[in-house]
Amino acid sequence: MKFNELLQIVKNAPVFTTGLLLAGDVDKAVIRSQISRWVREGKVIRLERGCYTLAPPYSGRIPSSFVLANAMKPASYVSCQSALAWYGLIPEYVPSVVSVTYGRTDTVSNELGNFIYRHVKSSLLWGFETMNVSKGENARLALPEKALLDLVYLEPEGDSEGYLEQLRLQNTDELDRKKLVSFAYRWGKPKLERAAGRILSILAREEENTS
Repeated sequence: MKFNELLQIVKNAPVFTTGLLLAGDVDKAVIRSQISRWVREGKVIRLERGCYTLAPPYSGRIPSSFVLANAMKPASYVSCQSALAWYGLIPEYVPSVVSVTYGRTDTVSNELGNFIYRHVKSSLLWGFETMNVSKGENARLALPEKALLDLVYLEPEGDSEGYLEQLRLQNTDELDRKKLVSFAYRWGKPKLERAAGRILSILAREEENTS
């Protein structure tokens, strides 16, 4: 395979896998060797084993970090601090992209960033939508309420008032109170129900202080 052939195959895909290139009657060893060479030459960026993206100028642009996170682990969605920061619900800059997945807990680091995947049961992979995260790019992203509750669920003391206070929630009009409570009870765990009640109390106090 020549590099121009690769460009034709993956030109509309922000991320591609070796599986795509190894399909059909091809010499798999040769294809793998070519990919390794293109990585060394800076034409292709290796995201993780078997997962790549084209490097500029061969790509129109580098895909957004959320798109990359989704692509590297298809059974995942961006959540927790990353989603909360994207919605403007927490003030901190989040350097890593945090996702939840029913796959194993994992951290992937490459030249385009750091990607953290936190394990949950497959029955908890709900409460997300495919959203426009940048111009022309869509990614699976937790709804605000689910992102907050995912974080609570995954942190050992996530339901404590101290932990919830230190999140310094802001722009809380983004949170649907009824949906937050509904999601918490859908979990079927007292920890999430306690957290929802405490979050509502924190929001109510903040509203009183600003009125």
